[in-house]
Amino acid sequence: MFKELDPILHSQLRLAVMSLLISVKEAEFTFIKEKTNSTAGNLSVQIQKLKDVGYIDVTKQFKDNYPLTTCKITKKGVEAFEDYVKALQEYLNIGK
Repeated sequence: MFKELDPILHSQLRLAVMSLLISVKEAEFTFIKEKTNSTAGNLSVQIQKLKDVGYIDVTKQFKDNYPLTTCKITKKGVEAFEDYVKALQEYLNIGK
């Protein structure tokens, strides 16, 4: 009756990262950190988990001698996010 929720997306910070990337498609680490009010260490761990499952691509480079990490949502990530939202909607509509 209830569809299983994606455990990767069922984390508050990972869901926040994916929600941001769904709307902007690509964002710098500092932007995501600011918008999610997360610590750099925690955000790094959660971004790695999203990358490991293929939901985002991470590019690391240097800009003016400073490290620049950019995260971009993948097609697989968009599909996973849409499936997650659909499953939540089904939870909300049970019994109506």
